[in-house]
Amino acid sequence: MKKAMTIFRIETILFMRDFFSFFFTFAFPVLLLLLYGSIYGNDPNPYFNGQGTMDVSVPAYAAMIIGVTGLMAFPLTIASYKEKRIYKRFDATPIGKGKMMAVQAMVNFFMTIIGFSLLFIVGKLVYDIRMEGSWFPIAMAVLLSIAAIFALGFFFTAVSPTTKINNLLCYISYFVMIFLSGATLPKELFPESIVQISKFLPLTHVVNILQGTFRDAPLQEYRDSIMILAVVMVFCMMTGALLYKKKSWM
Repeated sequence: MKKAMTIFRIETILFMRDFFSFFFTFAFPVLLLLLYGSIYGNDPNPYFNGQGTMDVSVPAYAAMIIGVTGLMAFPLTIASYKEKRIYKRFDATPIGKGKMMAVQAMVNFFMTIIGFSLLFIVGKLVYDIRMEGSWFPIAMAVLLSIAAIFALGFFFTAVSPTTKINNLLCYISYFVMIFLSGATLPKELFPESIVQISKFLPLTHVVNILQGTFRDAPLQEYRDSIMILAVVMVFCMMTGALLYKKKSWM
């Protein structure tokens, strides 16, 4: 445990030193919140069924944070460590590559929670965002969302034969999803054709369940999204683990 905590501390420092991960996890969502909040405010809006624009935007920006850590920071770190043969070296230690990956997942998990907490605190202090749902379903929605998106990023690293292909998959999936899922702009602004396409994106369902639990919507409204994320999580995690067992770490 002491060795794992030492690696956890080191990986946390490396995360904080990476400009992309730090900026898009902690700073960018807050900047978006302040920018759009200064334009639209947070008065009740019939366009959002009586919710304010920031009430709807905060859980969507939280989904964007999950996308940053799950589709960029976590898988790109794994790909980099594979290319530099760092995991091979850890296999010669009691830690092993499996525990090393688990520690990296935990680092990104905690960074996600910190980023989400910072976003919520700023939203509450500046725009008095309203959270009608209870903490338990929100926490379960956050955990499921993180698990599904992290599993997808892990799957990309497993199916990619090279680091360049892995990076390409991560970049394409990340930018397509944050712009079409409703994580940056409300889906209510999209034409119907884009809305239909967005249903095939896992991050769209992350936005759905986070917004649903925030406003205490009935479960049946986002039940399909829960099922889709659960399937993505199980499939990507199991398939990725099986592929990694067959991979050459030489």
